[in-house]
Parts: sequence; C-alpha cells; structure tokens
Amino acid sequence: MTTAACYALCCVALFAKMFALSLYQGYYRISRLQFQVPEDARLVGRAPAPEELPQVQRAARAWRNDLESIPVFFGLGAAYVLLDAPATPAQWLFGGFVAARIAHSLCYLLGLQPWRTISYLIAIGTLFGISGVILQTLPA
Repeated sequence: MTTAACYALCCVALFAKMFALSLYQGYYRISRLQFQVPEDARLVGRAPAPEELPQVQRAARAWRNDLESIPVFFGLGAAYVLLDAPATPAQWLFGGFVAARIAHSLCYLLGLQPWRTISYLIAIGTLFGISGVILQTLPA
C-alpha cells in the first residue's frame, strides 16, 4: 500500500470513529427521549433536560479529546505524504495511531483506566514517531 493510500484509509477510519461517537450520543438521547437543547426536546414533546445523560457526557469528553490529537495527525500525515517519506514506517505509525485512538475512545466510553491513558500515550508516541521520520526525510 502506498503512503498516500495508507494515509487516506486512516483518515477515513478516524472519521468513522468520530462519527460513531456522535451516533452513540444520538442513540442515548433518542432512546431515552432526553435532550438538553430546547427545540430538540420540544420535537419529542418533552421539556429540556437539565443536563446531558452520563453516556452522552462521556462520549462528548472522548470527542473533545479526539480534537487534541486527530487534527495534528491530519497535518503530520499530510506532510509525511507530501515529502514522500518511507512507506513501511507510515503503515505502522499511521495504523498504530488509528488503533490507539479507537482503543482510547472505547476505554473512555467504558471507563477503563489505566488502558485509556495507555492508549492515549501510544497515540501521542506515534505522532512523535511520524514527526521523527518527517525530520529525517527533510532535505539537508
């Protein structure tokens, strides 16, 4: 697989993971008919909820955490592809990042520590690895 194809596949996988978190939130809101936004609550004939369901809050925190590292991956991955950096490390680093972010979200939803922190650190480690390959690939 080319580096560009690997990067594209990983971007799609991360989009799907983030969208799954949104679906998770929607499932709990709809199945419990509990909405905090007034117009959403009115749509189902309910008063607005004073706060989000715990499952929705947890998924929202996982989503916010995604925003701390996934945009960095998009930028570093694009730089990696543009520099035509080596393909083999990309597959391991890009794939490792995606796997770690999926694990992180699952651990967040299930409240699994220390696994959530471990998966977060693995994802950050892959970003440092991607950065290192980029720096080694730069022309002198």
